[in-house]
Amino acid sequence: MNMRSASRGTVLVSGASIAGPAVAFWLHRYGFTVTVVEKSSALRGGGYPIDVRGTAVEVARRMGILPRLQEAHIDSRRATFLNADGSEAAVVHPQAVAGGVEGRDVEVPRGSLADLLYGTVRDEVEFLFDDSIDALTEHEHGVDVTFRGGVQRGFDLVLGADGLHSRTRDLVFGPERRFHRYLGYCFAIFTMPNTLGLSHEVIVWNTPGRAAALYAVGEGNELHAFLNFAHPEPPGEVFRGPEAQRELVATTFAGDGWEIPAMVAAMRQANDPFFDTVSQIRMPRWSGGRVALVGDAAYAPSFLTGQGSSLALVGAYMLAGSLATHRDHTAAFAAYERDIRGFVELNQAQAGTGDAALFPTTAEALERRNNRLRGLTALPPATGRPAHTALALPEHIGD
Repeated sequence: MNMRSASRGTVLVSGASIAGPAVAFWLHRYGFTVTVVEKSSALRGGGYPIDVRGTAVEVARRMGILPRLQEAHIDSRRATFLNADGSEAAVVHPQAVAGGVEGRDVEVPRGSLADLLYGTVRDEVEFLFDDSIDALTEHEHGVDVTFRGGVQRGFDLVLGADGLHSRTRDLVFGPERRFHRYLGYCFAIFTMPNTLGLSHEVIVWNTPGRAAALYAVGEGNELHAFLNFAHPEPPGEVFRGPEAQRELVATTFAGDGWEIPAMVAAMRQANDPFFDTVSQIRMPRWSGGRVALVGDAAYAPSFLTGQGSSLALVGAYMLAGSLATHRDHTAAFAAYERDIRGFVELNQAQAGTGDAALFPTTAEALERRNNRLRGLTALPPATGRPAHTALALPEHIGD
């Protein structure tokens, strides 16, 4: 029987960022009928850099998008670390800090990866933009879904690929606070003019408990700016809207020198600041009944690991492959969790605390970090972190 002549079943995927289109791609390949719902009115862009490393590079190769990702590779050449007064603490190769491998791992603007993934499935998969899941009712033979727009439809399975603050997870598994592991920092990301003439590089400024970074993707006239600070408890201000968030950041960095005043001013004027806590999602199970989670919704590792996009790509491949291999969704979800949980936990552990932290909170720890950075070479490393390649991808039916 031709796998494509009869659908293996209908699947609703919530979220059109990285994990959503990736799992839709594989499910369609394996003969499922897929719908993707996305609350935004269009694909979310965002040029800030993300990494595709290790096992995830092989997923990209099997999807056929690796050559295009390599073309979009940012090729950052230098990472300069500065002291509080703006003096130089260390200059290293960016991959030496990130644990990437030159010539194999890729770093691309987030929007480039999202566009590529969407491009591989937009003609084969139904996309519903500007809508979201409002309610889910599971029964013996499927899931009845009520959408925010009022439409009701039935699906065999529902997959939540809707990020750190997943609505699907809230509906099925309970409130985020049960699974949210706060790592002690908050951050803001925004764009600002490249008045410093930076090119293919990142500059990181540190003082105990506070950090700033300016990222030049190529030689453009725009910089990706990043402000990160330690905060003992997740601040209530995070959830009170953009104005309170801007105030919290501005107050936190009020006395700082170097380019910090210009960055704070740019953040106030930016129409695109993104603010959040630095957090992980830790769940005992990623599935319940006919619903499963993938990517950040299930196991956000935080940007401290640089592995969010890679875990999303690998998780999407493994989840779809399990559904293709096992006729029964319960067995498929169990296999998905069994096969990838060790890889996920290994990568979540890369967040680093204490002396391993990239953003130390004490003067002593910052000095130790700088000494460690000075011990790194300005040349790219030959090998990456073992965690990045710890999973050997299986071949699935139809690959």
